[in-house]
Amino acid sequence: MGRHEEDFVWKKNTENIQEIFDFMEELGSGAFSEVYMVKEKKTGKMFAMKCVKKKQNGDLNLENEITVLRRIKHDNVVGMEDFYESRTHYYLVMQLVSGGELFDRILDRGVYSERDASKVIQQVLQAVEYLHQSGVVHRDLKPENLLYYSPDEDSKIMISDFGLSKMVDNGIMSTACGTPGYVAPEVLAQKPYSRAVDCWSIGVITYILLCGYPPFYEETESRLFSKIMKAQYEFDSPFWDDISDSAKDFIRNMMQKNPSMRYTTDQALRHPWIIGKTARSQDIYYSVSVQIQKNFARSKWKVSPIQSLKPHVKRVIHGPPQSEIREGFTAERANENETLERKCLCCRSLTTHYYYCLNISMSPIGSLQEEGLYLHFSL
Repeated sequence: MGRHEEDFVWKKNTENIQEIFDFMEELGSGAFSEVYMVKEKKTGKMFAMKCVKKKQNGDLNLENEITVLRRIKHDNVVGMEDFYESRTHYYLVMQLVSGGELFDRILDRGVYSERDASKVIQQVLQAVEYLHQSGVVHRDLKPENLLYYSPDEDSKIMISDFGLSKMVDNGIMSTACGTPGYVAPEVLAQKPYSRAVDCWSIGVITYILLCGYPPFYEETESRLFSKIMKAQYEFDSPFWDDISDSAKDFIRNMMQKNPSMRYTTDQALRHPWIIGKTARSQDIYYSVSVQIQKNFARSKWKVSPIQSLKPHVKRVIHGPPQSEIREGFTAERANENETLERKCLCCRSLTTHYYYCLNISMSPIGSLQEEGLYLHFSL
């Protein structure tokens, strides 16, 4: 694997991975990888397998991800169990989690309170504190990367996707990367940054868990970034009227613009709202669930994180499973600001009233119009 091949002498070589694992079903896919549920033939154990196509010039991001995954082991982190290589692919054998995504679990609950949100964030903080103590910064914390271990009601939360994570020696990083909306001000300002960026992201996640919408929203990414760099957010009425002052205080400390004044994971874990003293038990399910469905209706429509936050970067939007598609049409052309990864399929999900586009990459702002239905993505 590139210039660090010697670092991976522990990997296992195989000519045919299907001699070792039965492939049960596809769990997800991206531009260069697919994830499958697999069963190990020898033991009958179930895993999630990430299959990554090899690149001619190596893949430093994958090298980095594997280095991180080999170092960490925590109850609230999705771990790597094994690693195989064939002539064409790398195979990461991961712990299988089956409880679904955070937002989906909230919507399925029927009852939901600050206390529930506090318990989730407490687990996330415990895992991130472990990562930071191990010299790892995640750099892409967001609700989509928080999964439940099992469908059980008391299931633990798990942090996943270490594709942008970083091992740090001196604690300082400079590469601007992450997912817009969750990235810290200092990253967008292209300043050297520290593990404090993870704490900012946890603050953003907490904000969303208590109201159902993001603290920063703009039609264009430039305006969005401007708001984030100013830490310009509000606790809007009526959505925050029933949320405790303690919860708001926790968020303010996590989303401090100045990273040196921002809470560390240790400080956050000692906050009264996290340890359960001040988190309210009042049911806020209706208001939060309505906003989640309105603002995150595309929880199954993943927007990939940006490896490096620069102009004209490509991102790919993936659609819902085929079973959820009610109707669709094929767009034969796109306007001059768009480049299609492949023919763009537009469809409507059974669970929404909107049309979306699959497998489209736009630079920097793309739009597509068909039959009076306007799709607009600010990238």
